[in-house]
Amino acid sequence: MKSAIFATLLASAAAFAPASQQGASSALSAFADELGAQAPLGFFDPLGLVADGDQEKFDRLRGVEIKHGRISMLAVVGYLVQEAGIRLPGDIDYSGTSFASIPNGFAAFKAIPAGGLVQLLFFVGVLESSVMRDITGESEFVGDFRNGAIDFGWDTFDEETQLKKRAIELNQGRAAQMGILALMVHEQLGVSLLPA
Repeated sequence: MKSAIFATLLASAAAFAPASQQGASSALSAFADELGAQAPLGFFDPLGLVADGDQEKFDRLRGVEIKHGRISMLAVVGYLVQEAGIRLPGDIDYSGTSFASIPNGFAAFKAIPAGGLVQLLFFVGVLESSVMRDITGESEFVGDFRNGAIDFGWDTFDEETQLKKRAIELNQGRAAQMGILALMVHEQLGVSLLPA
């Protein structure tokens, strides 16, 4: 009986032993030093989207990740501001619908007049086609949408500080994507994540 228990314990402990590593894949070695490949996961591509090691595909996906992260950061702040009861003054349309009467979250889509939704979609389209892209060809890295117009002192930082700030933005964007997802899911479940 004791030997059976010992064998079971030994077998379960073996499950936690490190597996022998074959050679690293070409994608892993190709992108292991990229921005965002950080401890503890290193380069993490569970779906194998860049398993072929294509740098152009990686750059496109990284740009999409940065853009979604920026949008998610704004979404989380917007969600929290709305939940705090802060609204724009005035009316959203000429019929007298006030901004304060528009509910939070998904319910807002039903309450915003059709003309307002069209304006929102048009504004997003203008941003996508004319602003949030490298129009002038001056971008220094993926996600650099300054287009020679805005700087805010970016060029005064040394290369190490710029890389650190880009890594911070990438990680904050990743966290914000998970945050807005959690806020939306909990809203649909009827469970608020925010204190009452």
